[in-house]
Amino acid sequence: MGDYLHIFMFVAAFAALLTGYHVALTLGGIALVFAALGVAFDVFEPRALIFWPSRILGNMSNQVLAAVPLFVIMGVVLEKSRVAEDLLNATGRMLAGVKGGLGYSVVLVGALLAASTGIVGATVVTMTLIALPSMLQQGYDKRIATGTIAASGTLGQIIPPSIVLIVLADTISNANAQARQTMGQPPSPVSAGDLFSGAILPGLLLVGLYLAYLALMAFIKPNSMPARSKTADADLGIETPSPARTAFAFIAPMTLIIAVLGSILGGFTSPTEAAAVGAIGAILLAGIRMRMDESNPGWLMKISLAGAGSLILLILTVWGIKLGIVGNLPQDAPPSDFFTQSAFGKIYASSICGLIVAGIVASLFTLSNQKKLQISLNGAAEVTSMVFLILICAGLFSIVFRGLGGDEFIEHMLVNIPGGMWGALIVTMIVMFFMGFFLDFLEITFIIVPLVAPPLIMLGADPIWLAILMAINLQTSFLTPPFGFALFYLKGAAPPEIETPDIWHGAIPFIGLQMIALLAVMFIPQLVTTLIS
Repeated sequence: MGDYLHIFMFVAAFAALLTGYHVALTLGGIALVFAALGVAFDVFEPRALIFWPSRILGNMSNQVLAAVPLFVIMGVVLEKSRVAEDLLNATGRMLAGVKGGLGYSVVLVGALLAASTGIVGATVVTMTLIALPSMLQQGYDKRIATGTIAASGTLGQIIPPSIVLIVLADTISNANAQARQTMGQPPSPVSAGDLFSGAILPGLLLVGLYLAYLALMAFIKPNSMPARSKTADADLGIETPSPARTAFAFIAPMTLIIAVLGSILGGFTSPTEAAAVGAIGAILLAGIRMRMDESNPGWLMKISLAGAGSLILLILTVWGIKLGIVGNLPQDAPPSDFFTQSAFGKIYASSICGLIVAGIVASLFTLSNQKKLQISLNGAAEVTSMVFLILICAGLFSIVFRGLGGDEFIEHMLVNIPGGMWGALIVTMIVMFFMGFFLDFLEITFIIVPLVAPPLIMLGADPIWLAILMAINLQTSFLTPPFGFALFYLKGAAPPEIETPDIWHGAIPFIGLQMIALLAVMFIPQLVTTLIS
């Protein structure tokens, strides 16, 4: 029996997770139980457990994972401050009079929210609460409306900066190091920036496929996607926003996205540094947005605006230094040299940073006064705690599973599948797809990926390409009935007249589009590798 404990351990963990027990505690508890059984059957060396504390300390000092709480804060603050709602309403007005215009708005705003929040659940719930009532009131078919919202919400899985990609980057990097060590090759690190670059074209491909499908439906069944009346706001007694308010709705999130992604993809900052910029920028934008609701915004809004402008100026300065336009520094010199080696640089940095700090304080005061700060911080703390608790307990699970010989079993099974790398990849994709029905992406990333990725890399799979395939696959399983998590999020926030079969039928066409994207990335690796420097 001891020779099969690794199989029993995996089955027991899967069964326990299906019962609804807390994920992290389930993984940790199952690991301890099977560690004890392994010691009893003399197939597990208890000294292996001494690596667990060092793994926890390693996670605490991991610069890639440090980006997770910062991106979570960025997404939660933007969600709670109604920046997303303003963006959707402004886009809907812009496309008024166009058949299917509100559907296009949902897809476009879903893509922008994915690039600014990276949290699938938050995006789906936000879009459901904001867009679904408007779509139903406008006469949209329930299936098209719900399918569009669910699919657009899952774009947060693949469009950077995505929490999925950050976690996958750390896992794939470790798997790649393990595979190369086994093959006797020098290490070749995989960064979160590499995955962000690799995910851009597949993400845009998905957005294009969604828009093309909606355009086709608007042509074939125009009554299912009627145009929004240009006087819809007036008919409902809603005051048309001022041009300044409309401009802010577009410019604010776009500026934040460009600042964060541009810094990462341009090689100006690491993902963690860009995440800090994103969190600060989100707080500043939220403070400005909340003050815009007041008849007399006052001096706090001016300070927040000054802070936001200073942050943009600081980002542009750092970009200029990196490009050699500002400072005339030697090649590869850190940007900090510009701010420390001259009197002007010191005064400039002090002034800019002082304004940014003042803007942050003003925005935090505004959010606190509007009862949004505590809600945002609580939400961010819950998501972050969940991620890292699962990560810690998954580390214990991995140590015990490997100690029982589970990694060797998985490697032997994949290597001996007919078809070589392609056969093993297809089987892995199918297994992960069905796992996604029952397990969250964190559980799959922390449990399944470390087991299957090293053998696939040793068989010849490019680690970045493999990670993007896994991300798209998980995105598809998030949308697939009857267990897709995005469908549960949507149903929980939808009005009573939306029934579960409507949601399921609406999601099916978008699942087909995601499968097309998955196959395209699988057979055209250049979609992933083109933008990687």
